[in-house]
Formats: sequence, structure tokens, C-alpha cells
Amino acid sequence: MTTILFRNVEVDGQPVDVRVTADTIATVGHDLDVDGAEVVDGRGGALIPGLHDHHVHLLAMAAARRSVDLTGLTDVEGIGGALQRAAATNPTTRWLRATGWHEPELDRNTLDRLVPDRPVRVQHRSGALWVLNSRALEATGFDEPTGRLFGMDDALRDRIPPDEPLDLAAVGQRFLAAGVTGVTDATPTDRPGDVQLLAESGLHVLAMSAPTLNFEGAGPAKLILADHALPGLDEVVGAIRTAHGDGRPIAVHCVTAAALVLALAAWDEAGASTGDRIEHGSVIPPELIPAIAAHRLTVVTQPNFVGERGDDYLADVDAHDVPSLYRCRSLLDGGVDVGFGTDAPFGDPDPWLAIKAATNRRTTIGAIVGAEERVDAATALDKFLGDPRRPGGPPRRVQPGGPADLVLLDAPLADVLAEPSAERVRATVSRSSGVAWRP
Repeated sequence: MTTILFRNVEVDGQPVDVRVTADTIATVGHDLDVDGAEVVDGRGGALIPGLHDHHVHLLAMAAARRSVDLTGLTDVEGIGGALQRAAATNPTTRWLRATGWHEPELDRNTLDRLVPDRPVRVQHRSGALWVLNSRALEATGFDEPTGRLFGMDDALRDRIPPDEPLDLAAVGQRFLAAGVTGVTDATPTDRPGDVQLLAESGLHVLAMSAPTLNFEGAGPAKLILADHALPGLDEVVGAIRTAHGDGRPIAVHCVTAAALVLALAAWDEAGASTGDRIEHGSVIPPELIPAIAAHRLTVVTQPNFVGERGDDYLADVDAHDVPSLYRCRSLLDGGVDVGFGTDAPFGDPDPWLAIKAATNRRTTIGAIVGAEERVDAATALDKFLGDPRRPGGPPRRVQPGGPADLVLLDAPLADVLAEPSAERVRATVSRSSGVAWRP
């Protein structure tokens, strides 16, 4: 990386210069010598560490880039129109892949009526369900009259002809433009090749995997407690012990309260290890917070879903559970470490939208979900600044000897946090990708 001298930037509330060289922050001080460096005038803007999204799915993001986006379409006619337009512009032999669907109910027969002449697969916005039409079922050999396949990503991918290579670099550039220099990929793959692909993003990636796949530099082992078919307690205990036996923490996907109760019972029996995590914590009843704290578990949650899906939650979720959705303030007050992720592509990958949602808990139409769970914007930002292996730990700081993963904002930090937006990112410096200047 070229040596860069940032002039007149704000670090920890103070105006300073910052020299970056050899992938490291070399000096933070006043009136530093140029000494051959490329000079960047910060114009008083804040220089902060690169953000780390603690829960994403990079391969799914790359696949979504070439999929039909059904987000916001709430009737069969709208979905059919989107699929038919895509079919008209793609070769007749190509599968149609669609994502972002939430409602109405879809099944094999509905998709047959909409697109009868080619294989179609539609993914629910949760990522847990695919719906296939008859052509797709015939091509893959699945015998499922409804065409609805729960939790069968790997099996489905094994039976679909390979497509063009995924563009991980484009996914990485999207993150860098928003000030994100690193991510934790939370896909529980058991395929070493998938892990190797992640490096093509140009991001610093901490990769989870299934408990059965361990590798050098591995992140936590990932265990999904599927809501439609919860495993037995012995199975969950065994997965935790397998991960701990390999010297790895475990990250347990818990969307419902039932899944969380099962996970906590398993930790009661197997014991918790440093770095063990609850992924999502979508519904956390207040009586379970002390148990989470007692096991010293970290909750990696997605406040962006309050903004993106809050109106659906208010319509569909039992009123008793609404205060327990995507908690933050009550977890912190209860002694639980909290980190933020976006769950992209199932959530918007823009971390600044998540920061905004954590502060206002406001839905698309302006309703409030869990006002008591609000945190201030500085606290919300810190939840993207924790060390990748300790999401809820102390936030990283711009200091000598630190890694040269930095974000230059267009104003002092307090001004940016008053109205968080990715548009406030002037430049992102990454050890992996150099300088990614915004257009």
C-alpha cells in the first residue's frame, strides 16, 4: 500500500494527522512531515476504523446479484410479472433464480402457472425456504408435491447445473463503499472450496463453517436450529462439544424463543466457551437474558430488520413477543455483549441503516418497535467496531500500530452520527484492497 498522510482529520474528537504505511497506522500526531506520502486533506472529517459486519453471507450476496429481486412484491401478479420479464431477457435454457419473496404463499402449482416452460426457484427472504416449479423439481429429482424445500440449500445446489462464476469482488466493493473492510461469513458450509472463494471479495473475512469442517484460521462453528424441525437436545450438545473439542467457539442460529431455550439448555449441559455466540436472537424473552449473561454468550443481532421488516412484525408477530424483537439496550443493561451484523443479502448490507435503526427503532411507515431497546448512535457504531473474534468487545481505535483499515468521513463523527448514512463515507482504506474512493 502507498504511504498515506491524512491531514486535518478528527480522531477521538481531536484534530490530528495520521500516517499510514506498510498496511499499518504508523503515527498519529500534529504537523507530521509529508516525507514522500500521498497527502489526503481530511477537511476536519472523522477518521475511524473500518467497520466489520459480524454476520453476512457473501456467496449468497454474489448469487443474489444475478437473481430476480422480489422484495416488496406482495401479490402473485407482481411476482409473475417480475419472473416473466426476467425469462424474456434470459436464454430459454437458463434457470430463473429469485430472492426476497415474503408473501403471498407460493407453491409448485403457482410457479407452474407463472412460468411453465423453464426451471424456476424462489427463495424466501429468510433464506430458509426454496419453492420450485415442476420443471425445477424434475431437473433436480426432488419428490415434493408442494415444491417447498426447507433448509435444503446444499442438496439443491448439488443438483443444479453450474452457472457463471460468482462475482465476489463486486460484493466486496459494495461493502468497501459503505466503510466496511471486514465481515464474518456466517454460512455453515462443509465445503472447503466455499471458504476459499471468500477471499475473492477483497475483504478481511472471518469464515464460519459447519462443526465438521475445521481449518486454519476458522471462525466459530455454525449450528442452525431450524425452526421448522428443531433437533434434539443431544444433537445440539454434541455439536457444541465437537466445536469446543476442536478449540473453536460455536455460533448458534436462534430465531425463535423455542430455539433459544433449546440452545441455552444445551449450553447448560455442554458448558460455554469464550467466543460462543447467539446469532440473530430475533426473539429473546426477558427471563432468558440472565441465562445468556451467566454463560457469557455474545448476541450478534440485526437491528436493520426492525427498519426493514418492522411493519410485517407488527402485523404478524404475537403482540406479547414484539417487545422481545432484536433486543439491544436490555441485553447491554443485563451484562450481555452485543455485536451487529446485517445478515446480507437477507438484510440490507448498509451498516449505517442498521445504526440508524438501532437508534430510532422506526419501521418503514414510521411505527416504533421496542422503543426501550434504543441505543445512542455512538454505541450502535461501536457494535460494528468490535474485533471480529469478539464482536461485543471494546471497539477498535485509530492508534499507532493498528491495522490500516480506515474510513474517512465527510464531517466530524458527532455530525455524521446525528444522521447516519453511507453517503458520509469519503473513502475507505483497506489492507487488502488499497484505497476505494467513492464516486
